Amino acid sequence: MDPLTGLLEGPRARGALMIRACFDPPWCVRVEDRAPLTVMLMVRGEAWISPDTGERLRLTAGDLAIARGPAPYTCGDDPATEPRAVILPGGECTYPDGRPLNGSMDLGVRTWGDRPDGSAVLLIGTYLWPGEVGGRLLDALPPLLSLPSDVWRCPLTPYLTDEIVRDEPGQPVVLDRLLDLLVIAALRTWFARPEAAAPAWYRALGDPVVGRALRLLHDDPAHPWTVASLAAKAGVSRAALARRFGELVGEPPMTYLTGLRLALAADRLRDTDDTLDAIARRVGYGSAFALSGAFKRVYGVSPQEHRGRAA
Repeated sequence: MDPLTGLLEGPRARGALMIRACFDPPWCVRVEDRAPLTVMLMVRGEAWISPDTGERLRLTAGDLAIARGPAPYTCGDDPATEPRAVILPGGECTYPDGRPLNGSMDLGVRTWGDRPDGSAVLLIGTYLWPGEVGGRLLDALPPLLSLPSDVWRCPLTPYLTDEIVRDEPGQPVVLDRLLDLLVIAALRTWFARPEAAAPAWYRALGDPVVGRALRLLHDDPAHPWTVASLAAKAGVSRAALARRFGELVGEPPMTYLTGLRLALAADRLRDTDDTLDAIARRVGYGSAFALSGAFKRVYGVSPQEHRGRAA
């Protein structure tokens, strides 16, 4: 699995939601859904995203914003506009006083707001649950970021605009893939910007030696890797790989692999009913006992406790 793909695989497995939001001013929605990642693409008009703490963002047509949860925020035509609706976990929608909206703002297939041809139109994609693998990248993002249209050209906008309102067989899969493409393209653009603090392992992907080693680890984490075998695949000596990997990633190759394996195990404990033995074999541990000991050292709880908390 490519490291960037790992950001999306876990959350997508737990559910993703895409809607088309259409409003006329004045409008404002408060978002308290605690989603780990939400993408907002401004198709028409403008909007202000205002977190409870931190700077506001203004979006105009073509701009994209990414909000990293769980912090709440508002999205509206003006920062001074009072919220008309509140989005809660699981996509539940209420009035600000807590009364359920009961579908009063539903406008058709994946469309929500005042009227389908509102003066402000946003495409919103939300990953509903976090994953341990994706957390390695999410932790490197600011709570709120934007890519203005002058640095962000999104060829997917016409496809998303057309597909989001269709109700055809396989449509959820189509939208999931388009959302993944949108997020990957946006993150590539963001991490290429000088103000972005890309994680060390992400920057190291561009290195011909360490990038090769990282992809090998992610493609087959269950393989019985050693520094020597990894170095042979990367075409360098064991010492050269260990030194360069530590310089660029900030930790030794086997320490990185251990973190990756345990993150994958944590996600499978949360997402599947697989036995601990099966998960251990899948992520590269020889037994449930070995996985359990390593897991508790890093996460502070046993695998069974982690699964119980997730449930």
